[in-house]
Parts: sequence; structure tokens; C-alpha cells
Amino acid sequence: TVRSSWPPQLVSPSMARRCASLAAAAFWPLAHGSADAASSALKRTTPVPWKITSTSTTTTKTTSATTTTTSLTTSLPQRLGSFFVIGDWGWDPGHHGEIESRACQQAVADAMAETARLLGDVKFVVNVGDSFYPDGVKSKVDPQWQAKWRDVYSEEVRSVPWYSVYGNHDYHHDECACGGSWTCAQVNQDTNDRTFFYMPSPNFFVSHFDLNLEVIGLDTNKYMSPEGPTCCGYTSCKTQCEANLNARAKEGMDLFWQRVRESPAKTMVVFSHYPTDYFWGFPEFLDELRKNDTHNIHFFGGHRHNVDRSSTTSIAPNDSWLSGGGGGWGCESYGREQGFVVGEIGADGAITTYSVLVDFDICCKRL
Repeated sequence: TVRSSWPPQLVSPSMARRCASLAAAAFWPLAHGSADAASSALKRTTPVPWKITSTSTTTTKTTSATTTTTSLTTSLPQRLGSFFVIGDWGWDPGHHGEIESRACQQAVADAMAETARLLGDVKFVVNVGDSFYPDGVKSKVDPQWQAKWRDVYSEEVRSVPWYSVYGNHDYHHDECACGGSWTCAQVNQDTNDRTFFYMPSPNFFVSHFDLNLEVIGLDTNKYMSPEGPTCCGYTSCKTQCEANLNARAKEGMDLFWQRVRESPAKTMVVFSHYPTDYFWGFPEFLDELRKNDTHNIHFFGGHRHNVDRSSTTSIAPNDSWLSGGGGGWGCESYGREQGFVVGEIGADGAITTYSVLVDFDICCKRL
């Protein structure tokens, strides 16, 4: 266990192994959420090209972006804080899908900035990966850090930790694919360094004791397809990359099962690049996600380019989100939801989640 003056407790698997003998019981990231609190609504004074879709277990409400009102309100009792979830956002002018300009990513970034201002208590951002299309970053001095992240997202949104994991695209040209975690361009163990993401290891957890909440980031790129981590075909070391991603997936699942057993937190926010439907072959994992007797757990993934709950495998009574509509690549044929997810943390530990969506026509054109 490593402690610092910053409030969260920060632990990577290599550290955790000193404290416990981990059992390789199964594989997968987890999720479940208590969405018992009432819906939230965005209230604006001027029209903007985005809206909030607020959802709980009992109600669904959409507030138009052009509604003229004055503030963000919530009925959560004594809210302790909030967080954002975003994925699949690092748009590239030379390599992209049907999103033809940075306007979509910028609209999402602007909505994050405005929502952060209205909430006033955002504690962290969960980044589910594919942060730099098409091939990731090569180093800490790669100009994409500036062009695709710092120049797009406001200083306020970047003033909190971005808890991040690798997506499949992030591995293509990153030395992390071929080497150990110390070679990873996105790995950063400095909790106070806001010029990069916070990712002390490809798999890690952060304990927020003040929120009674734990965040767990998992590298599950091994499971991107039935054939395995096909992203390794874009690297210079296909065989070694496959071995590395297999090992990281096992390490991540060991960490997950350990934290389920040992974490004192009431609520767990667990995320990987892939949503729950990628884990169809592991019913024991999905069964664990459906339990709510020990922890309230919310699971977030990306990879598909939409923001919804309907396309993921149900883990009811718990909750899971797809949050891959960050504006970096394209739009799914089944949906029109580009944006990000907000989580509001109540004093009782309950988390209400809802999506903030931008105008679809900014992102993709459909006949």
C-alpha cells in the first residue's frame, strides 16, 4: 500500500502483491450501480448544441439544450462530489471514421467544461481509452498530448486526475506493447502531475476514502475479439504484444477479484476499454457483477462509439454504461448518442449516472 498527501490511496498490482496472495479465479472488469437517487437536469441560460439525458432505475428524462433555465440541480442528499466518464475521443485529421472534423470532440469537451462549472465538485475523470487515434502516443513528448488533449479540454477539466486505461488503438505505436509497464508512454505514477493522465500501471486502483469509493482500472485488451488482441497486428512485435496483453489481462482480473474481497469501500467504479457484452463467455464474472450485497459497483467501457446502457449486457439490478462517444472516430449505426457520462455521489454512497450528449449532426451525418 502506498500513501501520499493527496487524499486517495493509490495502489498498482505490483504493490498489492506484497500485501496479499492473489487468486486467478476468473477474468473481467466489474460493474454495478445504485441509481436510486432522483434524476438530475441541466439548466442553462442560453441555447447550446448539447443536452443531458438523466436516467435512474425508475425514470428517464431528457432536458433540451435550448431550455432556458439557470442552474444545475440535483436532489441527491448532501452530494459529496461528481465525476465524468469519457472514451474514444482523440480525433486525428488524417485517420478517422465518419467523424470528419474535430468539431464533435470539441463539442463534447466544451460540454464537459460547462458541466464541470455547473456542478462545481468534479473529483476525477474516468477515461476508458482510445485516447489518441489512430496509433496512440510514442512518448511523453509526443505532440499529440498537446494537440489532442491539452488544447481541446479546458484547464478546469484537466485540473483533476484523469484515471485512464489503454484502448486497442493506444497500443499500436506505444513501446508499452512490446516492453514492460515502465516503457508505457501513458503510464504516470505522479499523483500531482496534471500534464498527463494518472495511470500508475496498466491495472490499478485508487481509494477515495472521503467519498467511500474505490476506482479500479483494468487492461482487458486481450478480449477485444474472439481471436485475441488483434491490435497487436499493428505493432512491431506481434508475438510479444500478445504475451504482454495476456499477462496484463490476468493481472487485472486478479486485481479485480482481490478488490472485491478486500475493499472496504461501499461503492466501486470499475472500468476497462470494453463494455460488459465483451465478457459473454464468462458467466461467473457477469454473475459477480450482478451482486450488490457487499459493494455498489458501476462499470464503464467504451470501444463502440456511442453513449448508452441499452447495448451492453445487462447486469441488473446493477448498472453498466457504454461511454465511447467522445467524438474521436465515428458513430454507431444503431445510435445517435455522442458525449460523456456524469456520476453524482450522494452522502449515502448512492451514485446517480446520466449522459450529456452533443448535437448528433455536429458529429455524423445520416440520411
